Amino acid sequence: MAGVLETRTVPRSSGFHTTLAPIGSSSVCALSGDRKPMRLQEFRGLKIRSRYLNRSPGLVSRRLGPRGGRIVCEAQDTAVDVAPVTDANWQSFVLQADCAVLVEFWAPWCGPCRMIHPVIDELAKQYLGKLKCCKVNTDESPSIATRYGIRSIPTVMIFKDGEKKDTVIGAVPKSTLTSSIEKFL
Repeated sequence: MAGVLETRTVPRSSGFHTTLAPIGSSSVCALSGDRKPMRLQEFRGLKIRSRYLNRSPGLVSRRLGPRGGRIVCEAQDTAVDVAPVTDANWQSFVLQADCAVLVEFWAPWCGPCRMIHPVIDELAKQYLGKLKCCKVNTDESPSIATRYGIRSIPTVMIFKDGEKKDTVIGAVPKSTLTSSIEKFL
């Protein structure tokens, strides 16, 4: 049994539309109505045609054949995880770490915490191999927050050799956190 293939327009939240069309399909295709059946190439994926493609940062594209379509994929090697830390792994991940550790104390309901998350992600990438970055959800691990006197979130602490070295309270700019980190690297 053969199916019908058609071009779809997929709306994007940024206000433009990207058209997705099959590059190829199975060797047989039946169309409904008065249209004639036609033979299509073997299916190899989707091509994306967008006049905004070159303006999309972080995308890698490759030109396809004579028609000039593009296959696009998001870069995978840029992701660095900011590990969640709990009571169970606090000792091994933070206090026994062989390098400096930046710990963000946060909660899911905290607006300023959501503002500082991307900054912590950037710092994790920037100091990869020199600094570990992690986060402690104060709702799930209140004993750690209590032990270190966390009364306001977000709070960022820097630990080195198992000791608390510095504390920054609030959603601060990246430059403030960078200057604090640089003291202990």
